[in-house]
Amino acid sequence: MPRSRRVHAARRGGRGARSSAKAESQASDDEAASEVLSHYSSASESTSVAEEGTGSDAVDEQAQQEEVEDKLKECIDNVTDKSTRTRHVALESLRLAFSSKMLFDFLLERRLTLTDSLEKCLKKGKGEEQSLAASVLTLLCLQMGSGPEGEEVFRSLKPLLISILTDSSASPVARQSCATALGMCCYIAAADGEDLVSSLTCLAGIFGTSCPEEGSSVPTHHSPLLQTLHCNALQSWSLLLTICPSSQIKKILDNHLLKLPLLLSSDNVNLRIVVGETIALLFELAHELEEEFFYEDMDLLCTKLKALATDSNKYRAKTDRRKQRSIFRDVLHFIENGECHEETVKFGLECMYVDSWVRRRMYNAFKEVLGSGVRHHLQNNELLREIFDLGPPLVLDAAAIKASKISRFEKHLYNSAAFKARTKARSRVRDKRADVL
Repeated sequence: MPRSRRVHAARRGGRGARSSAKAESQASDDEAASEVLSHYSSASESTSVAEEGTGSDAVDEQAQQEEVEDKLKECIDNVTDKSTRTRHVALESLRLAFSSKMLFDFLLERRLTLTDSLEKCLKKGKGEEQSLAASVLTLLCLQMGSGPEGEEVFRSLKPLLISILTDSSASPVARQSCATALGMCCYIAAADGEDLVSSLTCLAGIFGTSCPEEGSSVPTHHSPLLQTLHCNALQSWSLLLTICPSSQIKKILDNHLLKLPLLLSSDNVNLRIVVGETIALLFELAHELEEEFFYEDMDLLCTKLKALATDSNKYRAKTDRRKQRSIFRDVLHFIENGECHEETVKFGLECMYVDSWVRRRMYNAFKEVLGSGVRHHLQNNELLREIFDLGPPLVLDAAAIKASKISRFEKHLYNSAAFKARTKARSRVRDKRADVL
């Protein structure tokens, strides 16, 4: 249709026609995204839970996999679409797909195309689009692993991530995702010590603006969005500490172990928690370097940690108080006794023990990036299995997987028993409270 005719048609339609067309466009984009995600989810379920292996099942699974790959190819093409809405939908679909399943073979020959597309989104897009592009970049690097392919992805976009992260005029949401992307991609694919040091310096410069000014003990106040940015930067910084050489750790201990406790007075609960976890991590790394490590302000630090572990101020939200007390009890116990709370993570037929602050930071970082897909990646992603010393992925036949599954009736019996036990325990507590009253 010639341009003049399109203009006249738009004028005849008026505002109602334009809004109707826009609504239809957004609806079609939403339907496309829903279709991609539903196809991908069903394919992921069919491959993660093996059924009785028959020839027809194998054919159906292959056809479904091909259909999913076609949808993903379409999403990769749509990342450079002219419509902002279409680009957002495509990026969100890729983010969910990359976090849900291993796609190394599929992405190997498309990584350069996708990297170029993500670079355009980061350069020309606005806040939300930049944030989504940085998240997809993180997952792409995680899919490619620590080999040459992952290094290539990280090296090509590292300068752009740092540029957005250090640009105070950029969207805070975009800067938050870039802080996470810089830390995770450097952790996975840093080729040499120079990349590691430059990333550490950049991230320290971001959260360092929350530190009190010289001569003051009160942290600098920032908006909630900037405080979240500082949290993300500090989390990425502490993740990179876990792969630092001992010489670099010594410098960091000298420069930051006296400054970080001052941030425990921040008015942001998430920042206080991240600071507490980082202090515990630094103490763990310090004891690995020097068994008889001595910290001069130990009494003052323990006093602050005890106050946060028993905080009952009513002006804080109840959930914030509960979360803060739980974390700082663990931090205080480790600082005083050198014992870390152990957590067991179960996935498939395996389990993993998170028994140190180093492993805790590593696991939480991957969990934040992968979301609900972290268990699938722990089962199948060779990079994660190498990082957590899990060995090569287990190869299980359908009979073994089926035997490990609990039937619906058994689940019902277990839940009923747990419900009864919980009710009895709470009833006893309630009776004691009644007696006191």
